[in-house]
Amino acid sequence: MIAYKRIKTVIAYTSFLLPALLLYIVFVVYPVGSSFYYSLTNWDGINPIVHFIGFDNFKRLFQDTEVISALKTSMIYVFFVALLQNVIALLLAVSADRRIRLKTLYRSVIFIPALLSSLSIGYIWSYIYQPTTGVLNIILKGIGLQALAHDWLGSPKYALGSVIFVTVWQYIGPSMLIYLAGLQGVPTSLYEAADIDGTSGWGKFVHITFPLIAPSLTINLVLSAIGGLKMFDLIFVMTGGGPGYATEVLSLAIYKKAFMQSSMGYGAAIAVVLSLIILLITLAQLFFLRKREVEL
Repeated sequence: MIAYKRIKTVIAYTSFLLPALLLYIVFVVYPVGSSFYYSLTNWDGINPIVHFIGFDNFKRLFQDTEVISALKTSMIYVFFVALLQNVIALLLAVSADRRIRLKTLYRSVIFIPALLSSLSIGYIWSYIYQPTTGVLNIILKGIGLQALAHDWLGSPKYALGSVIFVTVWQYIGPSMLIYLAGLQGVPTSLYEAADIDGTSGWGKFVHITFPLIAPSLTINLVLSAIGGLKMFDLIFVMTGGGPGYATEVLSLAIYKKAFMQSSMGYGAAIAVVLSLIILLITLAQLFFLRKREVEL
């Protein structure tokens, strides 16, 4: 009788887990496994005949100047996106946490860009950045700042910075909400004790606020790094990786190699390397940031 009940319980649990497990296998395990397999072949994406070539794609990858340049661009892009997004989001969260009027509207306005698709945002900002008819240059010229009007997406000097700005603008809302949740978890008694001791506003932020929102900082840095390394659609719409290779990140390099140059095996190899980079950076962030949380 007991064995029957156990079997019945196992069947019940399995019936609940099986659909999710099947979906995970179909949409996660199989694509990851097939990507690694094709990275070891010379498949062009069309021909059903696939030849196993071992690690030749990976050897080629580390000698490909275009891919190395894309890796450098990805690192620069991720660094500045993570830095600016978290600094500005934290400042906005601190201001939103105060008793200001129209607080709900203030939060909503900042969060709205994250609700829009990256494609629509890319097209909108492409028009804003237009060198002749774009709103940005028209405003700069209208207020007498013609020297600051540039071809924002057509110049290698400004293209990457322009894309970084749009990325930060789009995703600053979710980061702000995460910091805001952390701020609202800080006990008010600590601030009251600091007020009694005559601690300045900056002192309260450094010694109370910032240490106690360490988990929020960890989450935001990890999410911004992962999102930046995987970014494709926004950059593809705004610049297509240009001018030249100024904004070509690894995700765009994968697309070009796999689909535009019909080298699916080589593109899969770059994707495997990108996945490993994301994994290593994420683990490193979690290790050091979690360690900081424990020390605090």
